[in-house]
Amino acid sequence: MTTAWQRKDLLSLRELSADEIRKVLSTATVFKEILGRPIKKVPSLQGRTVVNLFIEPSTRTRISFELAAIRLSADVVSLDKDSSSIRKGETLQDTAKNLEALQAGTIVIRHRSAGAAHFLAQRLKASVINAGDGSHEHPTQGLLDTFTIQERLGRVEGVKVLIIGDIIHSRVARSNLWALTKLGAKVKLVGPSTLVPKEFAELGVEVSHDLDGALEEADVINLLRIQHERQVQARVPSIGEYATLFGLNSERFKRCKKGVILMHPGPIHRGVEIASELADGANSVILDQVTNGLAVRMAVLYLVSGGKGIGGES
Repeated sequence: MTTAWQRKDLLSLRELSADEIRKVLSTATVFKEILGRPIKKVPSLQGRTVVNLFIEPSTRTRISFELAAIRLSADVVSLDKDSSSIRKGETLQDTAKNLEALQAGTIVIRHRSAGAAHFLAQRLKASVINAGDGSHEHPTQGLLDTFTIQERLGRVEGVKVLIIGDIIHSRVARSNLWALTKLGAKVKLVGPSTLVPKEFAELGVEVSHDLDGALEEADVINLLRIQHERQVQARVPSIGEYATLFGLNSERFKRCKKGVILMHPGPIHRGVEIASELADGANSVILDQVTNGLAVRMAVLYLVSGGKGIGGES
């Protein structure tokens, strides 16, 4: 029995309990079943307005939230930096307050600054969902990754998860480690020491700089790209050197368990963090992650809006 949902916002997974995470996953399971029906729409958010405020570029997350809101019968408005008054110098708070004055019930925000979602949540009556804030967190990505692991392996507890890449700049890595460790998974972070500092071990995970030595034990491998846009200085000598030492290629893949699942939050840099034949192979769940993101984001929108009327169709 999972706990009732009491929050108006989803800002980070660090602040959620294990039961709250399970609540999102169980709700997403119901919506995944609904998405398999001929009629994929439910009236759960009918009459509610959802605004996607994406100040930082996005493809998968923005479209996923838009479709999730549409599937829940909400009215949906999407804004980016170029189509909002932020470009003219309006503050984020004033933009959000104007959206709230226009009866926006939920604001989904992606922003380059860590803490932007928390900043708005403290100032708005509307629900706020963090769709990624700087290098801080990306809660729905962490939830959909956890959902995908549970769906594919039947459990999260005791699963050994290897997260490889630019951990220091990755909001995905942070949300993943919070969700996974709270549900009992064993997480190991791997990458060059400049991108995976030893301080991460203080968060309850293992840290390693030896990919070849870590592959054999992993049940799940989640590969992250180099976050060039968030680096203030180069932390690897070259992309080629990174691919040689930390890229998952076909030869290196031979070290892995037969049933290991391969994940990537996208966008993929093929031939750098993962070889194309592996990204498209039988062990890959990369497209499953995208599909599951829709169910998870429906669940989050539904829960922060009060969580009523899940069963009907329109």
